[in-house]
Amino acid sequence: MSPPSSAVIAADTDAFATALKPVQHVPAAPAGVTDNTLVAIGLILASTLFFAAGDVTAKLLTGSLPGLQVTWLRYVVFALLVVPATLLVRGRSGLRTKSIGMQSLRGIAVAGSAVLFVSGLTMLPVAEATAINFISPIFITALSIPLLGEKVGIRRWAAAAVGFAGVLIVVQPGGSSFSAAALLPMGAAMSWAIAAIVTRKMHAERPEVTLAWSAMIGLVVLSLGVPFVWKNLTLHEIGIGVLMGLFSTVGHGLVVLAFKKAPASVLAPFSYVQLASSSLFSFLMFAAVPQAMTFFGGAVIAASGLYTAHRERVRAKTGRNLRGV
Repeated sequence: MSPPSSAVIAADTDAFATALKPVQHVPAAPAGVTDNTLVAIGLILASTLFFAAGDVTAKLLTGSLPGLQVTWLRYVVFALLVVPATLLVRGRSGLRTKSIGMQSLRGIAVAGSAVLFVSGLTMLPVAEATAINFISPIFITALSIPLLGEKVGIRRWAAAAVGFAGVLIVVQPGGSSFSAAALLPMGAAMSWAIAAIVTRKMHAERPEVTLAWSAMIGLVVLSLGVPFVWKNLTLHEIGIGVLMGLFSTVGHGLVVLAFKKAPASVLAPFSYVQLASSSLFSFLMFAAVPQAMTFFGGAVIAASGLYTAHRERVRAKTGRNLRGV
């Protein structure tokens, strides 16, 4: 799956700066719009197209393959691209970790998030699953209290409540269009939030090390489970699987390049273009037109995520936890 993209990253900048490859030491962007900022915005917009394309190709495969096997295919391509590249650039030090236990936990959480999201695609439209998946900042906010000892003030809790209301608008519980499958992308968002918290705890680890270990751990874990659901692959399915993995990996790469040129707080609003990209590709591939409530709820979730990102930026500038933030 595409991760909750850069808007969610902005909501927990420290954690996701490490999670998404070498963006841990992003210099502060100068005031005003610079050429680098414009390039970064272009990269983020392009990434939303690749992430959406990856999700749509995943949905294509879920028509004939179990979600676990589809996720495994994506991880095969991801690992084959990322691990050799890390070794080529960093040598053996690219795999040297100080926290094998935490790396394993993060890898399992990210893989679990991917499995839940892709499984949700078997029953949900891509646009709806994508909108629900943007709820991650709410879970990050809640988990940061017991796991990181952070103080969360009324404004961030209010933003979380608004985001949850947006999810309710999308899934419409109790309505005729409600599907229990909506719980799957919600679970994916929770699992991703756990990965974000773990990443923050590993702030001393180099980002490329974390990325490589996530690829390897995820592939190993998925490989243990995939024999139980395995279906023989056709050449057509293998081709789509390769495209899916390439789309997702390129999307991550574009995000990394973007975060080298501009801060998360600048790029966050543009990541929500993925909702539109997912809707467009779903229409082109499946003739699926998202419901109005999906757009409305997605907009509410986006507003919540953006405000949370703003409060995180304020908190980061102060260098301490602010009461009432």
